[in-house]
Amino acid sequence: MKKMNTSPISGTLELLPEKQSVFNAIKEKVARAYHLHGFMPIEPPTIERNEILFAKAGGDTEKQIYRVIKTTETAEDSDQSLRFDHTVPLARYVVEHESNLNFPFRVTQIGKNFRGERAQKGRFREFYQADVDVIGRNDLPIVYDAEVIVTLYDALSSFLKPKMLIRVSNRKILSGLIKMLDLEDKSEAIYSIVDHAEKVPPVKTGQYLLEEIGDDDEADFFVEFMSTSGKMSSVRTVLEAILHEVKAYVPAEIQAGERFQDGERMMMLGLSELEQVMALLEKQGLGGNVVADMLIVRGLDYYTGTVFETVLPEYKNIGSVCSGGRYENLCQHYTDQKFPGVGGSIGLSRLFYVLDENALLPEINGLLDYAVVPISENEYEAAFSLANKLRKDGKSADVILAGKKLGDKLSHASKVAASGIVLGEQEVSEKKAKVKNFATHEEIEIWL
Repeated sequence: MKKMNTSPISGTLELLPEKQSVFNAIKEKVARAYHLHGFMPIEPPTIERNEILFAKAGGDTEKQIYRVIKTTETAEDSDQSLRFDHTVPLARYVVEHESNLNFPFRVTQIGKNFRGERAQKGRFREFYQADVDVIGRNDLPIVYDAEVIVTLYDALSSFLKPKMLIRVSNRKILSGLIKMLDLEDKSEAIYSIVDHAEKVPPVKTGQYLLEEIGDDDEADFFVEFMSTSGKMSSVRTVLEAILHEVKAYVPAEIQAGERFQDGERMMMLGLSELEQVMALLEKQGLGGNVVADMLIVRGLDYYTGTVFETVLPEYKNIGSVCSGGRYENLCQHYTDQKFPGVGGSIGLSRLFYVLDENALLPEINGLLDYAVVPISENEYEAAFSLANKLRKDGKSADVILAGKKLGDKLSHASKVAASGIVLGEQEVSEKKAKVKNFATHEEIEIWL
C-alpha cells in the first residue's frame, strides 16, 4: 500500500522508459534538423528575474508564472520566477551578448518551460518546446521568414508520416483593413474573433463581429476576408476585390485622409510580403504543402508580419503541430536597439501526447540493443568484457545480474533489450555465443 500520493502533479508528462526513449529520439531528430539548417544552440537559465519576465508577460500569462520561493530568502531570491516560454530568455540573451553575436543570429532552444494554467488533455504546466529564431540587428530580410518555415517542416518531416499543410498569412493585411475602416480601437477584439473562428460555428463568428463592429457592411468585409485561402494568385484577387469594395463603401474625403492611405499601404505591403514568402517556399519544394490563409493571425500580439501554423489535414482534431511568425522588435523592453526577428516553435510535449493518442508515434525501438546474460558469477568477467566491447561499437548493453534462474534472467532481458546473449561455461571457453533477437527469435553466432 502507498504511504502517500505518488502520482505526478497534474499537467506534467511522465513516461515509462520505452515511451521516454521515443520522446528522446524525436527530440534528437528535431535538434539534428535544426543543426543541419545552421541554427546554433543556446540554453539560457530556466529561472529569470521577475523584471525580465513581467516586462514581456501580461494578462493571463502573468497569472500563470511560477514564482520561485525559498524558505530563507535574500532580496534577489524573492525576485525570481520560472520562464514561461523561450522568447523572453532569448530577448534577454541577445541584449546581454549582442557584442559577441553574429547577425543575423540563427539560434535554437530546446528545453522545458512552465505555465501554471489549468491542466487539461494535451496542455501541460511543465512542457518541452523546440524553437528556432533568426534575429537581425536593425533589419532582417523577408527571406528568413521562409527559412524558418522550411526548417520546421524538415524537422517535423524527420518523424511525422501524415501529410503536413502549412497555413501562412501576414498580420499587416488584417491590420491595414482595420485601419482603413477606422476600427483600431476594436483591433484586439477583431483579432481574437478571427483567431478563434475555426472553433465556433460561422454564424456565431458573424454575430460576434457584428456585435463588436456594429455595422453590417463592415462586418461582412471581415467575413469575406476570413473565407480567403488558397494559392497566392487567387488570394490576391480576392483581397484586391475586398479593397475595391471598401473603397466603394468609404466616402472619398475619408479615403483622401492619412489614416485610410496608411491602412491601404499596410495592407498592400502585407500582401507583397506574403507573396514573397510563398514564392520562396515554392522554390524550396513546398508548393504542395503550403497555402495562403487569412484565418491565420496568431493570438500573440507581438507578431507584426508573417504568421504561420502547420496542421495535419487528415487529423484535424490534433490542431496545429507548430507555429510562429515575424516580430518587429524582439528586445524592445530591454534596450533601445532594434532587433527584428522571425521564429517558430514545436511544442514537443503536446505533440508527443496527441501523436500517441492518435497512434501516430514513429516506430522507434525504445529498447536497449543488447542484454548480456551470464548464467552464473563465473561468467561475470566475460559478460562485462562483452558489454564493454559492444558499447565501444556504439551499441547499448546491459548485463543482467539479478535473479538466480536463467528463465527469470531471460524474461527480464526480453523486456529491456531487443536482443539477448547468454554466456555459460561453454560459451566462455569456446569464445563464441549466440545472439537471439527477442522479436523474431532469429539467432546469429558471434565471437567474444
